[in-house]
Amino acid sequence: MENQKKIVEALLTSQAYPENSRKIELIQTHISFVFLTERFVYKVKKAVNFGFLDFSTLNKRRFFCEKELELNRRLCPEVYLEVVPINMADALKVKGKGETVEYALKMKRLPQEKIMTQLIKEGKVDNKTIDELAKTVSGFHAKAQTSSAINEYGTIRIVKTNWDENFSQTEKYINQTIPEKQFKFLQTKINSFMEKSESLFEGRIRNGKIRDCHGDMHSGNIFITEPICIFDAIEFNDRFRYSDVASDVAFLAMDLDYQQRPDLATHFIEQYVSYSKDKEIAALLPFYKCYRAYVRGKVISFKLDDPNISSEEKNAAAKEAQAYFKLAVQYAEGL
Repeated sequence: MENQKKIVEALLTSQAYPENSRKIELIQTHISFVFLTERFVYKVKKAVNFGFLDFSTLNKRRFFCEKELELNRRLCPEVYLEVVPINMADALKVKGKGETVEYALKMKRLPQEKIMTQLIKEGKVDNKTIDELAKTVSGFHAKAQTSSAINEYGTIRIVKTNWDENFSQTEKYINQTIPEKQFKFLQTKINSFMEKSESLFEGRIRNGKIRDCHGDMHSGNIFITEPICIFDAIEFNDRFRYSDVASDVAFLAMDLDYQQRPDLATHFIEQYVSYSKDKEIAALLPFYKCYRAYVRGKVISFKLDDPNISSEEKNAAAKEAQAYFKLAVQYAEGL
């Protein structure tokens, strides 16, 4: 991470890029530095190892940049352009001369005002938009890869592994972002549901509903453009992407609930079922909504340990994580 700090500083200057750009913006997530020039986006993976993802070496970061490019071309072929080296000779330069010190995924920059989250805030997402989105997601799931190996990720064993990992990785945040009472309640409820619902999960496998999905389908990863672009699919861990299609659907529905638009969430589910004919999905949506809200709470909690993030941002992250855990509890109460 220390070496990356110098690279980040250099990438904030226009001289580091092959194209002219008067202004460079930096957006950080817990696993990426995202640099926005006037026309393009350059995404650099942070040199971190969280166990469930490992970007700790340059070779690994290159591998996962290439995998991210391949996966995201499924839904946004015109946006995801190429993986580019970042070189150091006399100065640091994208696709420059000298030693390759880092890699970035280069994307076409789309207008930020078209991000679905922003449009929801402005009241510009209506049922027609949701209908188009449901059609896109249903079509994507119908074509998504499936196999006997992928089917394993829909078994109770793997689903329980995901939950056990969630609980293990959030123990350190008990009474920081998740009250101990909520933590214990969720553990009890989730384990009980899985114990009594094994036949549900087995039925989903038999019906071909375990697919190579998107894995991170929320409104912050959707551009309402023509066509709609659903970007930033998970590349770093197949276990988070290989899943029941219900998990993708539940993520967006949960996200709409979180943004106080349960009407849009309901319409999205209804339209998805209409296009996909997947009526059995309803029985698992509360479970997967709970899972997705919990994962969001967990991932945002990770920001509390990120040395690149200010104390002000960490305080805001703590409040956001608390809200997601509270939502997870609400879903669990209905299981």
